[in-house]
Amino acid sequence: MAIVDYGLGNIKAFANVYNQLNIPVAIATKAGDMKKATKIILPGVGAFDYALQRLDQSGMRYILDEMVLHRGVAVLGVCVGMQILAHSSEEGSLPGLGWIDAEVKKFDFSACERAVRVPHMGWNDVKVVRANSLIRERDHGQRFYFLHSYYMHCKNNGNIIAVTDYGGEFACAVNSGNIYGVQFHPEKSHRWGIQLLRDFAEL
Repeated sequence: MAIVDYGLGNIKAFANVYNQLNIPVAIATKAGDMKKATKIILPGVGAFDYALQRLDQSGMRYILDEMVLHRGVAVLGVCVGMQILAHSSEEGSLPGLGWIDAEVKKFDFSACERAVRVPHMGWNDVKVVRANSLIRERDHGQRFYFLHSYYMHCKNNGNIIAVTDYGGEFACAVNSGNIYGVQFHPEKSHRWGIQLLRDFAEL
């Protein structure tokens, strides 16, 4: 397991979860750190363009493309790390990684009858629409912690595996082959997040 450290995201929080689970984890700060990884976590906080710039500056973007697209290594994008999997974002002008056929849009609640605040911040329910090995139906509702103002709009609904209702439903978990993304923060989501990170390690 490798966590990509390009200056964004809660790196230590992810590492702490995996250490508690006794799952070996390495923090990757350069391309060579990822060559033996069997799973990759791509975290992220902040703005879309800034995340892509930092990833380019890290020197790890090429090896990520190689490992994910050509070697089939499973990757989990988290928060902005999920958003940069898309082709583009209304937040910026740079092209995304394009690993998921999607674009990132800003929440627009102008037509809502009730006041809905942006950013979407705090705990919210997650509804599984296509259970798979990463996110499964549980006996009790799953709740995760969110902090974001933009969301991923998938061109293919088949890529959506879970949704959350915040002034309307939006995709909060996506999947295409070996590529996964979650808008929420599993590293801050207690037992539900720990279970999801365990399931990702066991894919």
